[in-house]
This record gives sequence, C-alpha cells and structure tokens, in this order.
Amino acid sequence: MTNENYLSVSALTKYIKYKFDVDKHLKKVLLKGEISNFKRHSRGHFYFTLKDEGSQISAIMFASSSSKVVFKPSDGMSVLIEGYVTVYEASGNYQIYVNKMSEDGVGNLYLAYEQLKKELSQKGLFDDKYKQPIPRFPKKIGVLTSPTGAAVKDIINIVNRRYPLCDIIVYPTLVQGEYAKKSIVDQLIKANNDNLVDVIILGRGGGSIEDLWPFNEEEVAYKIFESRIPIISSVGHETDFTISDFVADLRAPTPSGGAELAVPDQIDLLNYLGQINNKTRLSLNRLINQKSERLKSLDDSYVFRDPLRFTERKSRRLDHLIEKLEILNPKSRLVQSNIDLEKVNKRLNLAYKNILNEKFNKYYLDINSLELLNPLAIMKKGYSVIKVNENIVKSIDDVKIKEELNIEVNDGIIKAIVTEKKKGR
Repeated sequence: MTNENYLSVSALTKYIKYKFDVDKHLKKVLLKGEISNFKRHSRGHFYFTLKDEGSQISAIMFASSSSKVVFKPSDGMSVLIEGYVTVYEASGNYQIYVNKMSEDGVGNLYLAYEQLKKELSQKGLFDDKYKQPIPRFPKKIGVLTSPTGAAVKDIINIVNRRYPLCDIIVYPTLVQGEYAKKSIVDQLIKANNDNLVDVIILGRGGGSIEDLWPFNEEEVAYKIFESRIPIISSVGHETDFTISDFVADLRAPTPSGGAELAVPDQIDLLNYLGQINNKTRLSLNRLINQKSERLKSLDDSYVFRDPLRFTERKSRRLDHLIEKLEILNPKSRLVQSNIDLEKVNKRLNLAYKNILNEKFNKYYLDINSLELLNPLAIMKKGYSVIKVNENIVKSIDDVKIKEELNIEVNDGIIKAIVTEKKKGR
C-alpha cells in the first residue's frame, strides 16, 4: 500500500468536521444537562461541560450569545441549551456551540430576578438605614415614566386633585424594551443633576415580567440607590414586585398609589386645619376664662376691698423688724463685744503668768540637775582628772613609765612624769 492511501490527521479531522456540519440533526440541538467546570473568559465567553448520569460534552458559548443570558451559570446548575455540534479541528474534539441557555424548570427572567435580589440584598441596598424620608409637603415632583402612557396621566390627575400647590416635572422615559434600562438610568441622572424636585415617582403600569424587566436591571437598581432625591417606586400592579421596589425609599403598589404617597390630600389638610382651628379657639377661650377668673379673684381680694387692713398688717411686720434691729444694733453689739474681749484678755494674762512660772520652775530644776553632773563642781571638792594623750586614765595599765601626764584640777592643769607604778592601794 502506497503512502498516497494514508490520510493526514488534519484531513481526517476536516472530513469528520464536514460530516458534522452537513448533518441537519446537529445544526440545531436541544440539550438538557448539568453544568460542571464552568469558566467565564475575560472577554465574556462561557466554557463548561454539560453532563448527565452517563455522558458529558464540552460546550462553549461566545460573548455575543452569553451577554443575553440574564442569570449567572454555575457548577451544578441544571440548564436547557440550544446550539449546534461540530468538531474543533485543533484538538479533534467535538463540542456544542451554545446559542441559548435557560434554567431547567425555572424561567430565565425569574431566575435572574431572584439572583439579583439576593445579591443586592447581601450588599445592603435594601437596608432601611439607607432609606430617605419622603417630604411631607413637596413643592415639586419629578415623574419618570412614559410621557404617553396612562400612568403619567393618572399621576398628574391625582396630584392636581389632592395637592394642587405642587408642580410636576415629567422626565420622559422609556419603560419597556431593549433601550428602557439606559433611558431610566439617564433620566435618573438628569433629575439628580437638575435638582429641581423634592421627590421622584418612578414607574409604569402593569405588564408581564418581560415588560417590567427594565426595573429589575442591576444598573437601574444602583442608580436608584445613589439618588440624592427620595424615590417612590410605582411599578405594575399591587402584586408585582421589582428590584426597584426594594431599593427605592418607598414602594407604591401602583403609579396612582405612588401619587397618593407623594403628596398629602388637600381635604385631609383642610380637615386638619379645621381641627387645629377648633383646638386653638377652645384653648384661647379656656385661657380667657382662666384670666377672667383670676381677675375676678383679685378684684374680690381684701387688698382692694379693705386697703387699710393690708397696711396694718405691713405695719405690724415693720414694728417686729424694728425690734429685731434694736436687738441687733451694732452699738449694743460693740459694747457687749468689748466686755467679752476684756474677759478673754484677763483669762489670757492669767494663763500667760501660769505658763511663765511653770517654765521658770522647770528651768531652775534643770540648772540644779546640770550642776550636780558638772565635773568642775566635783573638782572643786579636791578631785582631779588625769589624762594621757587626751584619754582619761582609769587604771595604772593606762600609763607607762616616763609617760607624761596631764592632771586637770579645779584651777588649771599639772604636767607630771610617771616614775613608778604600783598596783593596789
């Protein structure tokens, strides 16, 4: 067999790929399986393996198709995919190129809604601590909705009926379709930059989950969260809940409900003012009655009916004070103080003399005691003190033969030389 009968690997692979590509059954394949080894490329491509209990197949979904997947695929997720099967020549492996992907058993939009809701909730975008209060008496209201829909008409009619003092600025916004997300984001940015309104009503009328989907977009949610102006989300019907409802500062069940939450009702305000007016009138009448009773009480008091009685009472009080002043007269107190001072002075002199005598007596006693201990006094009686080199001689052992002695007597010192020592007396 010649070499011409042998195929190259590339030739065989191309032939197999051709067979795959021309097979009409492989041009549109619908598969159900579990995702494993899922990887998202930096350019947006999805690479993963689709498997079931018995087999597996490599799969790739390019960014042009993966960008349309509204949920986040992950390992272990059961999915439904649509694509075509062909051979990747470089490796010789066959794989499925996915065009569409959905969650098995759950709608794509609902799955994406739940995933984004959970993610934003964990990030704190729904926390009450970030909710801004809705102003009670807004001067201007911004309405972000379709300018031709029934919602904007309902909002304008309700606001004008309930609180005609408020102005309305409509920011025309796409609320459905491919470009609605960008339109909502742009108008939210514009309303915040204009800074003309006190509160924003964002919403639209009812519809399917696909119709309401722009209000479930992550970018819209973040723009609502970042808004410096309080936002009331009024999307769909009462049973409809969107991501914007959770992020907004207040949720209204419908656009009409949003208008009712944005402004007070003038009828309620008039009733309230009437109540305040009645309470004020009652309070004023009560105060007037109290003051009238007080005035009547003063008019009936004895001060006005018998003024002399009032002065007599004060006169008695004055006499009592004069008596106290006489007792507390400084002159009288000075005389008494001088008498007390004299007594204290006498006691002080007596104490001084007693202390002085006591000190003199002790002084004389101490002098006598010292005199008894004075060595000079002893020497006057004929005694003397013998010293050798300033040391007192107490024994014959303290001196040596021919050693010089200093004999201190009462009236001087005698120097002598030791010529003999004898023990005993």
